[in-house]
Amino acid sequence: MNNFFDFNGGKIHYTCNGEGKPVVLLHGFLESLNIWKDFEEKLSKTYKVVAIDLPGHGESSNYGSRVTMEIMADAVKQLLQLLNIEKSVIIGHSMGGYVSLAFVRDYPNMAVGLGLFHSHAASDSAEAKINRGRAIKVVEENHIDFIAAFIPDLFCAKYRQDFNAEILLLQDDAKKMKKNGIIGALSGMRERHDCTNLLKSTQLPVMFIIGKNDIRSPKEAIMNQIFMPKNSHILILEDVAHMGFIEAFDETSNFLNSFINECYLT
Repeated sequence: MNNFFDFNGGKIHYTCNGEGKPVVLLHGFLESLNIWKDFEEKLSKTYKVVAIDLPGHGESSNYGSRVTMEIMADAVKQLLQLLNIEKSVIIGHSMGGYVSLAFVRDYPNMAVGLGLFHSHAASDSAEAKINRGRAIKVVEENHIDFIAAFIPDLFCAKYRQDFNAEILLLQDDAKKMKKNGIIGALSGMRERHDCTNLLKSTQLPVMFIIGKNDIRSPKEAIMNQIFMPKNSHILILEDVAHMGFIEAFDETSNFLNSFINECYLT
């Protein structure tokens, strides 16, 4: 099922496939729900799989030059209410992980599990905020060049050549975004709240998928978070950077499938 719903004066695009217990997949910055196509095909044999184009991304509307993680989480909440889904496992890649954390914090009774796929719970450091500001300036000048430079670095340098076709597809998808949509997401990530206290207090199962060669969400920055939850599920990947759902599909999809099953057994 491929649909749209009204949200804050615009339209949000989503898909819903399969039957069974629900799982929500949230993409990252400069991505769209298309990144989950292979995961949807596999998981929808067992679960109801919901994927969404977050505001400003994919086929969803733009919402200005400042789109917080809370606004994105509200879009997810409205979609789940539309689909009559009371509780779900929510899994986010990178920025989608930040949105997942905001969702679980603001709507704790709507989640049975939280997955951080190359993501983490800390807010931006002072240096990271400066770098977001620099990125915004680059995007304002030439967002196409920004996309062309940004996406290849998401893959492990050692095997980047093996994923040229996937990189081109991701770049083509990202180039459909409006300049304002990119700036809105960068601004929202720069302003996001620290959610490490949520990790420490939550009773939910929490999944961490970590790439040893990830320069966007470095392993070292995440390792001090993985034991904060009472129930952590941890996968650390060799020769993988920030795109494990492509770089290590079999390993990550099997791990994610097991995690979802565990969430519904807990």
